[in-house]
Amino acid sequence: MLDLLFDLETQDPDDVLTLCLVATHPAVRLRAVTVTPGSPAQVGLVRRVLGLVGRDDVPVGASDPGTGKDHVSAFHHRWLGTPVPALPDAPPDALIAQTLEHHPRATLLTGGPLHNLRRFLDEQAGVRLSRWVAQGGFAGDNVVPPEHRLPKFDGRTACPTFNFNGAPGAARLALSSGDRIARRELVSKNVTHGVRYDREFHERLRPYRDRTAGLALVFSGMEHYLRKKPGGKLLHDPTAACVAIDHAIAGWAEVEMVREEGGAWGAWPAAGSQTFITTALDHDRLFETFVGEGTV
Repeated sequence: MLDLLFDLETQDPDDVLTLCLVATHPAVRLRAVTVTPGSPAQVGLVRRVLGLVGRDDVPVGASDPGTGKDHVSAFHHRWLGTPVPALPDAPPDALIAQTLEHHPRATLLTGGPLHNLRRFLDEQAGVRLSRWVAQGGFAGDNVVPPEHRLPKFDGRTACPTFNFNGAPGAARLALSSGDRIARRELVSKNVTHGVRYDREFHERLRPYRDRTAGLALVFSGMEHYLRKKPGGKLLHDPTAACVAIDHAIAGWAEVEMVREEGGAWGAWPAAGSQTFITTALDHDRLFETFVGEGTV
């Protein structure tokens, strides 16, 4: 079983779909959720989702950014209504530290810009994270074997990546914190851009949708989404969650991440870095993990 902390944002559908998935996955014990940037509307949305899937026990960490905005996408309002704004249980860095005190081998999964991870590294000195799985980064032709390259990235060795560029200083800090983060696994856009939740994926999921309350909520949410956008959407964060659950879904290279001028990130082979980036993906095994097939 995977003890998991999940750090999410709510300005696109991916993170909340991932929350539904990991909150009730048979191979996961979701221990805590932290929210970025952390508005009361976001906390209310997260509490609504956790309540719908029977996980009111999961604590939520956030720090209100004070922007006056809710930072919640219109899709979430169409799907889940407008939950009452709510207060968190603790600041995000404190909740991560408290969770690691009780579950020292827990994995942190990040699905957005790394503000909360930076707060943890800055404010919780002495607390060590054994494994960080991030949706973010890019591996190009210098790392990815030809048979696993996506045509859209042909010829590239670097590419902008939203979650790292949302807080580039935080990304640099996390990627260089070898004394505080024992292992870093980056589920990068060179593989997540090859995973699409479209009508075919939806129908493949249909027989499994009642397996957990989380899968049922994913299915209902994507019913809404596909009505407006029949082409579907790329599954960035849910793919990262499945990789966190089953490391063997992906092929890996050990690398150093470099940010170029202009915000493009590249991965360069670096033995001993303890930073690993995805180079390939087993799509059938991904789907099996998504629905909890073969897990206990």
